[in-house]
Amino acid sequence: METTFLKSEDLSKRGQRRIRRNLFEAFVDACKTHGKSKSILTDGDGKTFTYAELLRASFALSTPLKQVTEEDESVGILLPTGAGAIIALLSIHAAGRIPAMLNFTAGIKNLTAACNTAPLKTVVTARKFIEIGGLSALISDLSEVVNIIYLEDLKEEIGVGGKVRAVLGPIFPKFFAPNPAADEAAIILFTSGTEGNPKGVVLTHSNILANIEQIEQHVQLEDTDIFFNPLPTFHCYGLTAGTLWPIFEGHPVVLHPSPLQTKTIAKRIFKTRATVLFATDTFLQQYMRASADGGLSSLRIAVCGAERVREETRKTAEERFSFEVLEGYGVTECAPVLAANQPGDIHAGTIGRMLPGIETRIEPVEGLEDAGRLFVRGPNIMKGYISPDKPGQVVPLPEGWHDTGDVVSVNEDGHYVIRGRLKRFAKIGGEMVSLTVVENCASALWPDNMHAAAIVPDPKRGEQIVLLTDYPEAKRADLMRWAQTHGVPEISVPKKVISVTTVPILGTGKLDYVEVTKMAKDAVAPKVKA
Repeated sequence: METTFLKSEDLSKRGQRRIRRNLFEAFVDACKTHGKSKSILTDGDGKTFTYAELLRASFALSTPLKQVTEEDESVGILLPTGAGAIIALLSIHAAGRIPAMLNFTAGIKNLTAACNTAPLKTVVTARKFIEIGGLSALISDLSEVVNIIYLEDLKEEIGVGGKVRAVLGPIFPKFFAPNPAADEAAIILFTSGTEGNPKGVVLTHSNILANIEQIEQHVQLEDTDIFFNPLPTFHCYGLTAGTLWPIFEGHPVVLHPSPLQTKTIAKRIFKTRATVLFATDTFLQQYMRASADGGLSSLRIAVCGAERVREETRKTAEERFSFEVLEGYGVTECAPVLAANQPGDIHAGTIGRMLPGIETRIEPVEGLEDAGRLFVRGPNIMKGYISPDKPGQVVPLPEGWHDTGDVVSVNEDGHYVIRGRLKRFAKIGGEMVSLTVVENCASALWPDNMHAAAIVPDPKRGEQIVLLTDYPEAKRADLMRWAQTHGVPEISVPKKVISVTTVPILGTGKLDYVEVTKMAKDAVAPKVKA
């Protein structure tokens, strides 16, 4: 195939105006537009916050934050999804600093690397979170790298100045809050670090606000919608789509601190009458299993990203609970959403159309005739990377194009299909085989289980595919028979199928392919006799 250039519809003129603000300004505008007395956020413990309460808390905490940090300094946030994380983020902005979202599930090595890359001198967390999460040892190690400050201590140190800002700031925000340009850095996130130390992803105020406008224009909501978000705010999907979008656009959002508490989440969705759920396919399957029939009946749509949505998931959602599953696609570097199916217009097997304002470039890939490598450009694409070897230095993208590393095809209706990451194609006998196809076949045969494919060296053919599955009775012969009767080439059948107790996943809900590959290699390695 030849290089293909495509352009989605334009971002609305209203949207183009609204992205020329900074995040704190956008939050203040949301308070005015939707009413400061409106309840907008419900925390994990059930406590509800109005716009006014969030705004006052942000101005109040910004005073002690300014005293322990420097102007334009990047400040880390190590907190679960909840009011604390959002107030910390807004407070850091109100203090004229830049928040950096840290993944507390990443381990001390990756956390230290992230702090050195940004670079960070100060990290905000909470004693209650550290105690409940059993993270004392992690904080002890991290305190050797950065200064740890606690929300509980900041509240005690608000003082007279902070109380004055809490009262006057909401009345005269332009006098009490800094006013950075829309194109300045707003938030730093970090890549997973699966291919070396994590890189910093620098998103501007305009990047994040553009993505919110793009989603709002692409996915039509109802005035009565209530959001439910259990996804981590250190992940861009949980931050932008699951938290900032509803808050900035006036949709009440229920936050939950961990996506792993499946039974509790199912009960909270029922109790709060939430209508829009953010999840991954894996987590959504778990929530549905943990819920009684009708338990999730308040849901109108579930928006799933980070991994492919299985047909079994859609079927269960529709038949048991009568809601639609919208599959979307995004990457951290794009703030993050790039494409999504739309309510009432679900095209199974696709990620839908690109959001407004997105340009795509599809480059040919050797060995693939009808698909190519996806590059994207648009107002939501990051300012640039910060690499570990050049801490604090933002390297912009060439001509604004971001290489997603994903292989896609586009159907005649303009819907995009993810064929897999380029690094997740095995070359066997000169042919390219997608590990995603391998996993899809396993999911079709054993729909109630999790499956992950990995590439390991093969002494004869260069590479071989190994499938890990938590289905205890899995046999390669059964998978081979299924492939033969469904027109799947034999080359797409893994050489080995290995049953494991648990297929490893990351805190974001994605499969942990680093651990999957390690387990696959260990499983096929020659056993040394003692």
